[in-house]
Amino acid sequence: MNHIEEIKSELTQKFQRLDGFEFGNHFGNDVLEVPKDLILPLMKQLKDSGRFDFLMDLCGADYPERKQRFEVIYQLFNTRTFRRLRVKARVGENETIDSIISVWKGANWFERETYDMYGIVFKGHPFLRKILTHHHFKGHPLRKDYDPNLQQHCQDVMPIHFENDDVYTKDPNKNLVPLNIGPSHPATHGTLRVMVELEGETINRSNVELGFLHRCFEKMCETHFYNQVIPYTDRLNYCSAPMNNIGYAKAVEKMLGVEIPPKAQATRVILAELSRIIDHIVCIGANAVDLGALTGFFYLFGLREQVYSLFEKLCGARLTVSLLRIGGIANEPPKGWYEEVLRVNEEIKKGIDQIDRLLTNNKIWIERTRGVGGISVENAIQYGYTGPCLRAAGLGLDLRKADPYYGYDQLDFAIPTGTTGDCYDRYLVRLEEMKQSTRIIDQVARNVPSGDYIIRDKSIVLPEKKDVYGNIEGLMNHFMLVVKGIRPPKGEIYDATEAANGELGFFCVSDNGPKPYRLRARPPCFAIYQSFPELINGGLVADVIAVLGSLNLIAGELDR
Repeated sequence: MNHIEEIKSELTQKFQRLDGFEFGNHFGNDVLEVPKDLILPLMKQLKDSGRFDFLMDLCGADYPERKQRFEVIYQLFNTRTFRRLRVKARVGENETIDSIISVWKGANWFERETYDMYGIVFKGHPFLRKILTHHHFKGHPLRKDYDPNLQQHCQDVMPIHFENDDVYTKDPNKNLVPLNIGPSHPATHGTLRVMVELEGETINRSNVELGFLHRCFEKMCETHFYNQVIPYTDRLNYCSAPMNNIGYAKAVEKMLGVEIPPKAQATRVILAELSRIIDHIVCIGANAVDLGALTGFFYLFGLREQVYSLFEKLCGARLTVSLLRIGGIANEPPKGWYEEVLRVNEEIKKGIDQIDRLLTNNKIWIERTRGVGGISVENAIQYGYTGPCLRAAGLGLDLRKADPYYGYDQLDFAIPTGTTGDCYDRYLVRLEEMKQSTRIIDQVARNVPSGDYIIRDKSIVLPEKKDVYGNIEGLMNHFMLVVKGIRPPKGEIYDATEAANGELGFFCVSDNGPKPYRLRARPPCFAIYQSFPELINGGLVADVIAVLGSLNLIAGELDR
């Protein structure tokens, strides 16, 4: 009995009849469509039975031609078997669907985002308010009838507010002081607003506000050809841009049914691990600066610049690189590039050891991070943690091992884990992950396969310039692909990679046109940031900065 048949058998026992249930498979993804009125009991059943313990993502889609125009899409995951299931429910214009916050706490922000973007109302949600658009915004921007060129500017900022303001009774014996931290604050790095209520130096209540860097990533993807989306992915987590390129390209390639050449796979692994290292460098270096340790920041960023020089030699850019193409990588690596990767890798190893000596046993660093902002592994799963923050809590989940791609299963590396999920464990996990990434780079860069760096499928990849300028076939091939674009088969896919902050997933719906009908980015730090008030409540105001830095929140990914 295959996976979907097992689920069907289980649900038959629970619900007796499966009227309105539709089971299917799209590009290798198991999919279950259910009546909206059954979504809450279904989710409880799937979780309580142990079949799926993790809500990986929740989003919406708009099909105006349907009687029930909206779809709510749930991506479920099992942290033990690594199985996945996509559950979908249709919702009409003036209908509601039950909230599933009672099943997974992490549904909170995802439901708010879906409400904000589409206007879908989740019945039973305790705080169904906008989350990415501002308080003056009219309409729902991801609906198909919302004009992509319609901009709405915000002229003022909401006063300090908290989610439980409607039911909160202030203690008259407490002298509570509201404090606004950000978005224009050095430690929030310019785009994160944290609001706290203090009793002395202790946080009584807290709240966060998003949307100060909303880039409309998903809306823009609907109006651009598939290859034109690549530069937009750079600007999600801009601290490790190639990993975003890789995650998106891998999803589209899976829809197209193509496998990129071994040399391109190896190069993507090298780029991904270099990106993981520099992303962790930003996290550790900036976190240390926020807590007063400036020296490490300068030293770490010197290493980061060496990696940027490798990117520059490959594509001409440093930060937002756009160095991938669907089908491979954009350019043939220049002669000696892999050897230079190995040289820089040796410098990185020395640098990691220096940072290890500088911070790991540093008394001030330990006192500022150990026992601060901890979270249990059970609570981390409830919120939807992935990546280093989840591994620091004690669960060694990493897609490079759980669902290997690009030959990761042939490489020798370990997955570090922590025990307490506090700031210090998050630091230790990232430090060890950098060491493991250097091991991976050594193995791959010394054994890069020969062959081409991109597939030569004329319906997917542009011809080389010598062919465009040298013969009519190349010119016409270039012209037709630019005009008509890549056209994946009709269907939908969810595909994920292990990015620096955790699972970076792309849910793509194709209508066989040259542009994605719907493209959803599952951002790792969006789920993680939900827990931030819980992590800092009851702690000191100084700990806010330590916890914020340790979570490695990247606003371009958070707000999209």
